[in-house]
Amino acid sequence: MGKRVLVTGSTDGIGRETARQLALRGWEVVVHGRSERKVARTIEWLYKVTNQAEITGVTADFASLTAVSELADVCLERFERLDALVANAGIFQSRFERSVDGFEMTFAVNHLAHFLLIRRLLPLLERAPAGRIVIVSSMAHADRIDFGNLQGEKGFNGYEAYGVSKLCNLLFGYRLARDVRGKGMTVNCLHPGVINTKLLKKGWGSIGAPVETGAVTSVYLADDSGVEGVTGGYFVDRAPSRSAPISYDSSVQERLWELSSRLCEQILPHEG
Repeated sequence: MGKRVLVTGSTDGIGRETARQLALRGWEVVVHGRSERKVARTIEWLYKVTNQAEITGVTADFASLTAVSELADVCLERFERLDALVANAGIFQSRFERSVDGFEMTFAVNHLAHFLLIRRLLPLLERAPAGRIVIVSSMAHADRIDFGNLQGEKGFNGYEAYGVSKLCNLLFGYRLARDVRGKGMTVNCLHPGVINTKLLKKGWGSIGAPVETGAVTSVYLADDSGVEGVTGGYFVDRAPSRSAPISYDSSVQERLWELSSRLCEQILPHEG
């Protein structure tokens, strides 16, 4: 069996292109999307453009922690291991909206869903010779975090919510990298670039670089031998970079981790 990767949010945009590039490199790709129809269409498209036979799919709406937990159950049952997990799924919300579980939608989808999914799938990554976790953040990540307004309690701004969710990706990623050190896994975060995606158009209305460019660093961190054993990093255009100083604050990382665990436990008592 070749290497297997799960790419979240891989039915369009950067995620779909990441899946394509990894399939062309011989990876068995597990496509994730919100609907079975979109997952099926993406798998069919990948077959055509890559001639790669090892493509499967999973479905879950990241606005529901129950759905995320069920997705983890499916993966744990179907796969004996994962060689990489690319946490790519993300949204931008121009208006305040609550998830199925009552959390602010941006925070729920961009952070909490991946916080739960990755922790649940660590056993599969640990079974790989060198499991890699790749977390797609953004240069738009915030340089501060107000835990009293983490979910729009004091007021909602879509750009601030997105920036904080991307900071949460970094805080979680760096904390997780320390947590799994010595277990044969690596965790790295990245900024994909300003890419021509639905998210960019919805939030900023501008045109960015093509998705082929946006997938390059994700593919590099998942597959390249040059970053074997490298962990706890932040990459831009395949090169090590530095994120906001607050992202390296271990006390802030720990506070977010504990809060996220409590929120997951509110919905899924066994997942705290």
